Amino acid sequence: MQRKLTAILSADVVGFSGLMEADEAGTLARLKANRSAVFDPAVAAHGGRLVKLMGDGALVEFASIVAAVECALAIQQGTAGAEPGEHPIRYRIGVNLGDVIVDGDDLYGDGVNVAARLQTLAPVGGIALSGTVRDHIAGKLAAAFEDMGPHAMKNIERPVHVFALSAAPPAAAAVAAPVPRGPSICVLPFANMSGEPEQEYFSDGITEDIITDLSKVAVLRVTARNTAFMFKGRSVYVPKIARQLGVGHVLEGSVRKAGGRVRITAQLIDGASNGHVWAERYDRDLGDIFALQDEISRTIVAAIGLKLLPEERQAISRRGTADPDAYNLYLMARQYHVSGKLTGARRNEAIIRICRRAVEIDPNYAQAWALIGLAQVGLSFYLGVAGESGEAAIARALALDDRLGEAHAAKSRLLAKEGDFAAARREADLALALDPGSYEVTSATANLAFLERRLPDAIRYYEKAAAVLETGYVPLVMLMTCYAAVGDKAGARDAARRTLTRVEAVIEQEPDNGDAMGGAVGALSFLGEAERAKDWARRAMVLDPDSINMRYNIACALVANLKEVDAALDLLEPLMQRLPHEMVAWARADPDLDPLRDHPRFRAMVATAEARFAGTPP
Repeated sequence: MQRKLTAILSADVVGFSGLMEADEAGTLARLKANRSAVFDPAVAAHGGRLVKLMGDGALVEFASIVAAVECALAIQQGTAGAEPGEHPIRYRIGVNLGDVIVDGDDLYGDGVNVAARLQTLAPVGGIALSGTVRDHIAGKLAAAFEDMGPHAMKNIERPVHVFALSAAPPAAAAVAAPVPRGPSICVLPFANMSGEPEQEYFSDGITEDIITDLSKVAVLRVTARNTAFMFKGRSVYVPKIARQLGVGHVLEGSVRKAGGRVRITAQLIDGASNGHVWAERYDRDLGDIFALQDEISRTIVAAIGLKLLPEERQAISRRGTADPDAYNLYLMARQYHVSGKLTGARRNEAIIRICRRAVEIDPNYAQAWALIGLAQVGLSFYLGVAGESGEAAIARALALDDRLGEAHAAKSRLLAKEGDFAAARREADLALALDPGSYEVTSATANLAFLERRLPDAIRYYEKAAAVLETGYVPLVMLMTCYAAVGDKAGARDAARRTLTRVEAVIEQEPDNGDAMGGAVGALSFLGEAERAKDWARRAMVLDPDSINMRYNIACALVANLKEVDAALDLLEPLMQRLPHEMVAWARADPDLDPLRDHPRFRAMVATAEARFAGTPP
């Protein structure tokens, strides 16, 4: 067996299936023209060898890593200049340096697999590099690197550090970056230094609260939470982050929580000079956490050179609770809410138990009441679990704080569940006005639009939800359906790729997460990987057989992507006997199931389900 170290370039055409569906002959002609005019000449000019073509994809090897990256840049620049039409050919390219197995003219091994995976992570018209490639070419090319952080890759033992590459030199990028206007700051996620991964919820909570506090200062522009958390766990160069975000200051820090003590370190850095403006370490009792947060926020504001107005000082000091134990419980429950399974009963029941304890400690904790309501809605909507609907908890939250966006979003879900879409829209609009950066608010608004078949609106808010929660795969699963329904096959393909990236990260941590696997089945089947999709489906139904949402999503994939109507009906028929009323309403609106609308079996099972809810014989 012959092995060698080589540079591998993997390229794939963006949205190729959709382009072929829209214009098969024209797309094929444009692809051939691109290869003859741009791709093949660039490979030849940089000493590359075309290993193989794979439909719309290509694998190329180079003896020089610099030559491989220069070739990738030439392909992307040449393609952008040569394809101004309505449906242009655009590539994603991944470049890796690795050890490969040589078999005749073909190459195999992790070096090839990583390059192919990098290609899926590249932006449209862009290039993704492994950290090894980046280290080899740094200083040798006029290019700028964007740190995309470590990514887990299937069958690769360790995460691969990924960088996006653009042809603009760093100096040019700096000139083009937005110039800070007025005082501005980005609060990077505080590192969890407790030595216990399960304490991550606390350091994230502290970060989010400082962002919220600083956002109450009218003249200070604060980078949104979802943007700041894109840099979580990454090694960053502060001036680059400041230029990229157009902010004057960056706050870094760490949190160590042990027993009844908490240590917080924080440093405020000038974005232009990379110099320290202020730094401090605090060791306090956990009971002093609120006073400590107030002190940090006020000190940052003063260090930037601002003076708090009396109402701003009061706003920063105003908390949902004054009890540190209730606060700690709420942060724990919230972490379950944003990172757990969509429909898992255990997840929702855990949230309710934890928040019940929090409101026992502080009955006036509005945020905890709102989270109870959201979890109860989840149990009722997705699982049909008998019990409290969430109405009482949501009403309590709003009575305590009628400016709580997530509580209005939860009320919108309740009203939509009851079929009162007009009232649900009013609550969703109010929630958006109060908290436009909330995942729960944007996802609830998207779900309502989906139920009403306002698909362009659903797309807009699912995209926002996917951006707000950088680990959330559910909005991306929904985006596949929405983009496909409006005829945007390229958008659906891109959503499918993003779905797979996030789902694989979830499955690595939770191998029996049927909901995530159901999303992967939809993505794989849309991307044309039918056999792999079926393998995932079989594994999901063995590992998580009680997941209603997983079975429903697999049925949708069978109908919409695999065109296996009978298999889908076989899966849906027993499912319809278990689906709660709200999920049946969802099925009636779902574009994935449109091919079944006139099918006698489907119509019969929907009629039987609705008769069950009405309490009459089918």
